[in-house]
Amino acid sequence: MRNTGLITDPIAELLGEWSFGLNFQSILFRIVIAVLLAAIIGSERSNKRHSAGLRTFILVMIAGMDVMILDIYIWNMTGNSMFLLSAAAVVAITVLSIHTILYSSRNEIKGLTTAAALWETGIIGMSLGGGYYTVTLVSFLVLMCTLSWFPSFEAYLKNRSNHFEVHLELTNSVYLQDFVTTIRRLGLTIDDIEQNPAYIGSGLSVYSISISISSEELKKYKTHTEIIEALRTLEYVYHIEEMHV
Repeated sequence: MRNTGLITDPIAELLGEWSFGLNFQSILFRIVIAVLLAAIIGSERSNKRHSAGLRTFILVMIAGMDVMILDIYIWNMTGNSMFLLSAAAVVAITVLSIHTILYSSRNEIKGLTTAAALWETGIIGMSLGGGYYTVTLVSFLVLMCTLSWFPSFEAYLKNRSNHFEVHLELTNSVYLQDFVTTIRRLGLTIDDIEQNPAYIGSGLSVYSISISISSEELKKYKTHTEIIEALRTLEYVYHIEEMHV
């Protein structure tokens, strides 16, 4: 049985001795697995029209795997256990992930989940490069479950929370006071109102509004969707929708 400190890898034990170290077969096997896993993650993101897609995720995982293999090789050749290339790769992947985060004209932050998935893909690549196949597989499955199964549950929780933000477009700024009055009558509290400068000159008065549900009845029986649908019926509301941060 292979003993790597306190960790033994069950999948490596099943595969055999060739999968433990650095050799042509094990490296080729890790490359194939990296491309396959990253392609699945990237396809999921691409299907949802996110900025980082199939090729980006494959490249990030391959890069993470490569630097770990190189660090292990340097360690074996020189005895230097400082994994400098892997550390630099983590920083580089972090910077790359940050650049997938976008700020829309509606003051929404988009791409946080994709950025985190991209970063995690690089880390999974490193675990694969180190020959920890079980950790790689389990981490991959957890990541895919998080991306594919949790969004609906997260949306349900957000739809039932007592706080939400809306993007509001009024036909004229004079109706803002009427909107605020209506909000209060419904049992809602406005925490913050911010005019959106991106729409200046469009003929519309556009605001980002933070709202809290103060009515106990609304808390029990109404979701954000139902509240917004009710506000959409106001004749001076040109458009309104919940902002997702």
